[in-house]
Amino acid sequence: MISVDGIAVEFSGETLFNNVSFVINENDKIALMGKNGAGKSTMMKIIAGVQKATRGNIRYPKEAVIAYLPQHLLTDDNCTVFEEASKAFGHITAMQQEMDRLNTALETRTDYESEEYMNIIQKVTDLGEKFYAIEETNYDAEIEKALQGLGFRREDFSRPTSEFSGGWRMRIELAKILLQKPDLILLDEPTNHVDIESVIWLEDFLMNKAKAVIVISHDKAFIDNITNRTIEVTMGRIYDYKANYSHYLQLREERRAHQIKAYQEQQKFIADTRDFIERFKGTYSKTNQVNSRERMLEKLQIIEIDEIDTSALKLRFPPSQRSGDYPVIAKDLSKSYGDHIVFKNANLAIARGEKVSFVGRNGEGKSTMIKAIMGEINFEGECTLGHNAKVGYFAQNQASLLDPNLTIFQTVDEVAKGDVRTQIKNILGQFMFSGDAIDKKVSVLSGGEKTRLAMVKLLLEPVNVLILDEPTNHLDIKSKDVLKEALLAFNGTLILVSHDRDFLQGLSQKVFEFKDQRVIEHFETIDEFLIRNRIENLKEIDLKA
Repeated sequence: MISVDGIAVEFSGETLFNNVSFVINENDKIALMGKNGAGKSTMMKIIAGVQKATRGNIRYPKEAVIAYLPQHLLTDDNCTVFEEASKAFGHITAMQQEMDRLNTALETRTDYESEEYMNIIQKVTDLGEKFYAIEETNYDAEIEKALQGLGFRREDFSRPTSEFSGGWRMRIELAKILLQKPDLILLDEPTNHVDIESVIWLEDFLMNKAKAVIVISHDKAFIDNITNRTIEVTMGRIYDYKANYSHYLQLREERRAHQIKAYQEQQKFIADTRDFIERFKGTYSKTNQVNSRERMLEKLQIIEIDEIDTSALKLRFPPSQRSGDYPVIAKDLSKSYGDHIVFKNANLAIARGEKVSFVGRNGEGKSTMIKAIMGEINFEGECTLGHNAKVGYFAQNQASLLDPNLTIFQTVDEVAKGDVRTQIKNILGQFMFSGDAIDKKVSVLSGGEKTRLAMVKLLLEPVNVLILDEPTNHLDIKSKDVLKEALLAFNGTLILVSHDRDFLQGLSQKVFEFKDQRVIEHFETIDEFLIRNRIENLKEIDLKA
């Protein structure tokens, strides 16, 4: 059992949440919910021990293992897949090294009667008890088993992590979690960047093999499948429901209805009491009653009604000059990393005003093709931008590329030019950043807030070609809907990579399918593509490889 005791977090005098307490039991599967910026990721970081609360503490059982998967992966690009996965056993390696260091110290010291010598002996003894109590394991075999179970081939083990897409990096992190056999798993938006194979494996693992789990996700189906408890962070406090997400939504509406009723009754009581005070103030026979009611009003705690996120993202892409007939053209385009072929002899021609989707398994080359179009990588063949093509590019990791040391205002001011600089506050207001919020540092923003801020930067200059790689990651359902409306109204050329079927429907008129080292062009809408393949969910393309 893990206990969260009275934690509070304050940023620059502003309270994010205060005096929050709850208990995490052994087999709890908890969805941590709340609007963007409510403090969900901050609370998870505090439980994970990577951030400290202003007040309060977290109590863990002795030897408890906590595994944390953050929103933005921190995988080291300077090591191989196998080496990265091996970090799951880093604590055991560290114990071995510390024992070796202490034993060497005992061999070289001669102060056998000193207190320090005795302390070293005690440390070696304590550490040895822990080390030799660990079940003897063939760690290399365990790592191989975990990686292969997650879809990695043996030849992938020696490849640098930098060669893998976001979804495959997520699998490496999940392998590390599996290998640690943790008492509590903390997952912050785990389904972002991943294909259906990863999601299915993760659901099965969390439901059938994991102990306690806390997850933050905007994927309703995922959290409904795996959770049995929902903790909502709102207005600086929490509400704890013994229910999955769908049931929680019903209970939350009932709670708010009760609050509104109680608030209205209290307001009527206050009005009646004040009316009594005003009517009988100065009446000698009623003095005690008046004084009593005045004291009662002073002590009365006003009922609060939980906030509803009524903020609205107003998104509009500015008009731009007309591009040439074909703003994006690729001929016989091939890309390899060593012996690994991503795709070969790919051809595509995207006409002015076309809206196209790139679909396929993670690692099949969707993001690689975009990087080739943007000129960010070397490749074989031809890939050119057409006449007068003005490209706006939203990368898969765009939010994580923001400078954490800048404020929201500084982030935008740094790229704004000309007259638009006088409109920065208005622009930020349209993206739900207003008042003192614009002075917040990027480092304290939630994943959704960072994504919105990255989108602001994209919109500062008029473009006629939009390339969006998983733009809905970290966005809530409302923000996704507004972004989709803006893209439907955009009269330029759109290239879109997304695993979100609901978001894609109605957006694209042509599909490029990335599969088996090929890029296959389908002259049909995404809806027609789904029907033709008899696919209920776009992510299931991944299972048909």
